[in-house]
Amino acid sequence: MKTHLNTLFITTDGAYLCKDGQAVAVRIQKETKLRVPLHNLDGVMCFGRVGVSPQLMGACADQGVSITFLSSTGRFRAAVVGFSPGNVVLRRQQYRLADDPVASAAAARSIIQGKLANCRTLLLRAARDTGEPLRADRLRRIADRLSANLIDVKAAHSVERLRGLEGEAAASYFEAFNDLMNGVDGFAYTRRSRRPPLDPLNALLSFIYALLSHDARSACESVGLDAAVGYLHEDRPGRAGMALDLMEEFRPYLADRLVLSLINRRQVSARSFETLETGAVRMNDSTRKAVLVAYQERKQEAITHPFLGEKTSVGLLIHLQARLMARWIRGDLDFYPPFVWK
Repeated sequence: MKTHLNTLFITTDGAYLCKDGQAVAVRIQKETKLRVPLHNLDGVMCFGRVGVSPQLMGACADQGVSITFLSSTGRFRAAVVGFSPGNVVLRRQQYRLADDPVASAAAARSIIQGKLANCRTLLLRAARDTGEPLRADRLRRIADRLSANLIDVKAAHSVERLRGLEGEAAASYFEAFNDLMNGVDGFAYTRRSRRPPLDPLNALLSFIYALLSHDARSACESVGLDAAVGYLHEDRPGRAGMALDLMEEFRPYLADRLVLSLINRRQVSARSFETLETGAVRMNDSTRKAVLVAYQERKQEAITHPFLGEKTSVGLLIHLQARLMARWIRGDLDFYPPFVWK
């Protein structure tokens, strides 16, 4: 069973990472600011202008520690990973099912059902906790709309139809975001903008989705799946389809909950974001660090997996889902059981 190791986040422009014995040394202006043993790490994520020595890349590759390079806003640029033998039998079957429209639809249906169920739970919990009857009524109405979407998803038999239903449900879900935020100045939902994010809310969502994407890629590799070949997401050069598939049921549970918590608890401020000449909005360095700390803390929370009944951490849930996906692909399970928040 995979253990929950740490991710080292580097956010300081000009930082340089090198190998120091069996540890990662973080140097800023030639001064060592931090030293972390490699055996404690699952991955290293570098934001912005960060350098890494060839010796450290080799050591990380040998010990299975991935190094991911992202822009300052969290957009994926490249990754350095060691040889991944994967599982050729598992991957060949993964490819066969991806070419089978019935099997692909079955997997996509389960993924969307898990996502919509978790979106609905988030809305109903917010409706229960708010002291404003009108706001609670609006949230429940959208939750009812998602319930209707779930019925349609269950009856759909093509991936194209399922993608359309997921898009409709996502539009309804994001309509609720202004009621999910407690009127915090500077945070309002108008529309979903990704590349680039055009307001603080979208910048925060995109950044945390990028972190979740990194974890999903790692989960795929850990069980021998090909992160590029999914069932819900179409094949596209440079797209990690399976990683995106695994992410879907965790967007509301892990990413969106964290975004709303950071905003509603005033842990982030709209003043901490800046608009670039291109129109893109990004957070400043101190806010980025606060978000990374909050993400790591959330991943360390304990939970019992609803399908497996195992006690684990939130951060390992996506690895357990990757194992369940692999078991379904091998034929050990009759269906892929998504993570459903209870």
